[in-house]
Amino acid sequence: MSKKILLEHVRVPGIETYEVYRSKGGYASVEKALKAQNPDELVEEVKKSGLRGRGGAGFPTGLKWSFIDKKSGKPRHLVCNADESEPGTFKDRFLMEYIPHLLIEGMITSSYALGANLSYIYIRGEYMWVYRILEKAINEAKAAGWLGKNIQGSGYDLELYVSCGAGAYICGEETALIESLEGKRGNPRIKPPFPAISGLWGNPTVVNNVETIAAVPWIINNGGDEYAKIGIGRSTGTKLISASGHIKKPGVYEIELGLPVDEFVNSDEYCGGMYSDRPMKAVVPGGSSVPILPTELFYKTANGEARLMSYESLSDGGFATGSMLGSGGFIVYDDTSCVVRNTWNFARFYHHESCGQCSPCREGTGWMEKVLWRIENGYGNMEDINLLWDIQRKIEGNTICPLGDAAAWPVAAAIRHFRAEFEYHILHPEKIKNRDHFVAEPWEKVKHLVAKEPSLV
Repeated sequence: MSKKILLEHVRVPGIETYEVYRSKGGYASVEKALKAQNPDELVEEVKKSGLRGRGGAGFPTGLKWSFIDKKSGKPRHLVCNADESEPGTFKDRFLMEYIPHLLIEGMITSSYALGANLSYIYIRGEYMWVYRILEKAINEAKAAGWLGKNIQGSGYDLELYVSCGAGAYICGEETALIESLEGKRGNPRIKPPFPAISGLWGNPTVVNNVETIAAVPWIINNGGDEYAKIGIGRSTGTKLISASGHIKKPGVYEIELGLPVDEFVNSDEYCGGMYSDRPMKAVVPGGSSVPILPTELFYKTANGEARLMSYESLSDGGFATGSMLGSGGFIVYDDTSCVVRNTWNFARFYHHESCGQCSPCREGTGWMEKVLWRIENGYGNMEDINLLWDIQRKIEGNTICPLGDAAAWPVAAAIRHFRAEFEYHILHPEKIKNRDHFVAEPWEKVKHLVAKEPSLV
């Protein structure tokens, strides 16, 4: 049984209430922080822990905190990014819904460490019921003296508010989130300046993911060194994984980083294996924006080593043979799945969610959607595959924010690993017009119908 840091008490009856949460040691990190440590010591503990941002980027949290401007004298802010909109990702929603006080405690402790007196939780607009849960938890915490003026007689003041987004995926990007929080259209800002220097209302601001902030109380209570002992290498601690797709036990799991992917997929403790006797075809290990991996590259790296659930192992081989841990949106596909249709579905999403600020993303996502629709519906030609490859490479790295990259990577990986499947769609349009074409005739039975074409990559 792996160690549980975030979800240890998640199944305790009434844990969503202040009384039960407090009885399980809740808000101990706030007490410790206010009484025994100064803010700089807290930042050092988080640095020592090796905690990395759990929203997808994996940037060291303590290092990010240390960048905040303390010299200008301007008010500082902590903003929690709860705009969880990545397809395949639902772990933040789970945490906020079932154990909201853990996030509230993390916000208070982290705000104190950063010297912030006004902090926000920016939540996805579609999570309205979770918004109400958080509001209730904040009111309970305030009534108990953990928020407001002179918290627990320490002299530290903090106000915490929940702000609801309007349903835009782009607002998951930290500067677009700040723009939205200020009441403006959620367009990403050009950086520099970075939020740590000029963020919310031009003040120094740190933006962290829900899971990241929720890990802080354990680190402060137990020490950064103890947290660093969990996991493997630079992938320290535990990680929440949103598991879905063709598995027996979809859901949210807390794993110790470094767990073999084979154990995660096939053990009874986690996903329980494939939900039928159909074999695995591919996996998206970190949410829709990361490259898809075929089964043979998912279980083993290109060097033949067992793949692990860690930042380093999942990215081993770069995008040629690896992927990313990302947000932990873990999607499993069996051989009834159509990679072309899946890629088109992702492309539709990114085209719809592009803010339109950058022309490569605004135009490129639209063209990728159109070309993929053409191939998926039996109207494609071989040049379309080359066209898709050309479009995605002209988007990647040429936009203000990472949404362009997020749109390009799934397309590139699909062509890189499943080019023959694209060719099959083009050569045999009469077969793929049946939506369930791979159910009756899985890829292994029809791949011989595809003539060998020179690969792009």
